Amino acid sequence: MTENIDDKELLEQFKQPATKERSFTLIIKKYQEKLYWHIRRMVVNHEDANDVLQNMFIKVWNALENFREDSQLYTWLYRIATNESLSFLEKEKRKASVSLSDVETGLSNKLRAEKNFDANKLEWKLQAAIQKLPEKQRVVFNLRYFDEMPYEKMSKVLETSEGALKASYHHAVKKIEDYILNS
Repeated sequence: MTENIDDKELLEQFKQPATKERSFTLIIKKYQEKLYWHIRRMVVNHEDANDVLQNMFIKVWNALENFREDSQLYTWLYRIATNESLSFLEKEKRKASVSLSDVETGLSNKLRAEKNFDANKLEWKLQAAIQKLPEKQRVVFNLRYFDEMPYEKMSKVLETSEGALKASYHHAVKKIEDYILNS
C-alpha cells in the first residue's frame, strides 16, 4: 500500500499543513522496516536499533522541510540512518571510554546474547565475522550484501567514491571469508 506512493507526492503533501503529519506517517511506514534492519546490522541490539531509528526519524521530521531533493528521499534517509548509527556507536565508545576493539567485542557479546544464537550455524558465524570488521567496512558490507545497494547509490549515502567503496567491500568479504573458514 505505502510502497506504491510516490516520494515526490509524499514530499508535496508534507509541505502542506493539512497533510503534513499524514505524509510523514506514510514515509515512516514506507521506509521503517528497511531502515530498521540497516541500523540493526550496525548496532546489533534490537533496543539500540529502535532508539537509533526513533532518533533518526526525529531528525528527518525536523529537516524534511529543507530537503532539497538533490538525491532520492530513500538515499537521504539512508544517509541519516547511517550517520545516526555511527554517532550511536561513537557515543557508546566514548561512554565506555574504551578502544574500538572493545566496542567491537561488546557488539560480538550482544550478538551472542541473542536468544537464538548458535555459534555453529553459518548465519551466526557470518554475523560474528561482520562484527569483527572495522566500522567503515561493516557499513559498506551491510549496504552491499544485505541491502543490495548499488555502489553508485552507496557513494551518495556515504559520500565516498565508488572505487573506495569497492575496495572496502572486497577487503570486508576477504576478512569475513577468513573468519568463517578459520573459526
